[in-house]
Amino acid sequence: MSKEIDPKLLEILVCPLTKEKLEWDKDAQELISRKAKLAYPVRDGIPIMLPEEARKIS
Repeated sequence: MSKEIDPKLLEILVCPLTKEKLEWDKDAQELISRKAKLAYPVRDGIPIMLPEEARKIS
């Protein structure tokens, strides 16, 4: 079951590397940083904002 992320939380979260806003990918349950080319996982509704936990994207 996919969960939503609180829109207010999404407004304040930024990529820890680039400080850019993130995009929510509901299907993958990830927060996407296009500039850093990273996808940060969201586990049990909690964003894991650690670059070493992020998945590289193209």
